[in-house]
Amino acid sequence: MASHRKPRPGIRAGLLTTTGPRAAVGFTAAALATVTLLGETASAAPAQPQPPSIEEVQAKVDALNHDAEVATERYNGAKEQADQQSSKVEALLSQVAQRTESLNDARRVLGQYAAAQYRSGGVEGTSTFLLSADPQQFFDQTHQMKRMTGNQKEAVENFRTQQATTTQKRTEAVKSLGALTSAQTKLQTEKTAVKQKLAAAQTLLNSLTAQEKARLAALAAKKAEESRKQAAVIAAKEKAAREAAAKEAAKTGSGTGTGGSGSTTTSSKAAKAIAFARAQLGDPYGWGATGMDSWDCSGLTQAAWKAAGVTLPRTTWDQVKAGERVSMSDLRPGDLIFFYDDISHVGLYIGDGNMIHAPHTGTVVKIAPITQMPVYGASRPS
Repeated sequence: MASHRKPRPGIRAGLLTTTGPRAAVGFTAAALATVTLLGETASAAPAQPQPPSIEEVQAKVDALNHDAEVATERYNGAKEQADQQSSKVEALLSQVAQRTESLNDARRVLGQYAAAQYRSGGVEGTSTFLLSADPQQFFDQTHQMKRMTGNQKEAVENFRTQQATTTQKRTEAVKSLGALTSAQTKLQTEKTAVKQKLAAAQTLLNSLTAQEKARLAALAAKKAEESRKQAAVIAAKEKAAREAAAKEAAKTGSGTGTGGSGSTTTSSKAAKAIAFARAQLGDPYGWGATGMDSWDCSGLTQAAWKAAGVTLPRTTWDQVKAGERVSMSDLRPGDLIFFYDDISHVGLYIGDGNMIHAPHTGTVVKIAPITQMPVYGASRPS
């Protein structure tokens, strides 16, 4: 008898299919798995870092050059200390050699007296005293001294003096040599720091494309133009001050003074310093250099004022303390202008808002506006 049952749902043409709520759950789970997998794949892809902007590159290079200049000033200070310590060591060693020779002379005299006493059958104890490598141990034996002649006593006292002085100088020399070693170690540390900063700046510049370098140059030119405009404002104020001073001098019949706000009258010493600095224009910057073929900033200002007969310290940190501190509104040609809060750069003011300075590695001694860097203050050597 043929069956009239309807086939069960899900069985069709010999295939097993699934329908209903359970099928929906299965589909949803599969879909979620797919979405999760896609999401994980998407999140696993690292975000590509954005290349630094030209402004950021310029700021980084400027910061590295500034750090290098700070290290250069530390190097200059360490080198000055090492040079001074080296001179002190040489002087002490020379004194030690002289004292040693004097000590040997005194010892020979003692030997002569001892030999004479031995030949004449003198007191054995006295001979032992005179021949001893260290007569000091007999000094408390006053009866020994009483048996000696005046010349013998003088010889012993001379030996004692020479021995004490020589020992003292040798001790000083040993200490000074230790200080020299420390100074030389510090010098090498600062030298390494300068090289590392400069190498990092150069590496960053070398990584730029030709187009990026062109944009960097354009940015630098823009900043330089802004500095020139600011310097022009200073120059206008100085010109107005000069004209006002000239009118006042004409009314009173007096000569132009060297003081007063905005005065740019140049003293004879300042003129010599400026003339020296101008003669170095175009010379390359060299960190730690004091001329005559290359300069760093403080080396140039030191040499310029030396040409005018004024001795300045080596580093910017010491130069700022030399002479008279002046306000920026009372600048005169020849004044030293210091930059940055850490006083790591210095230039020689020449008037009209400009200075002569040795900027940094890769540049030359040049005339530049004083407005291109943050000013710390100014001083007037005398």
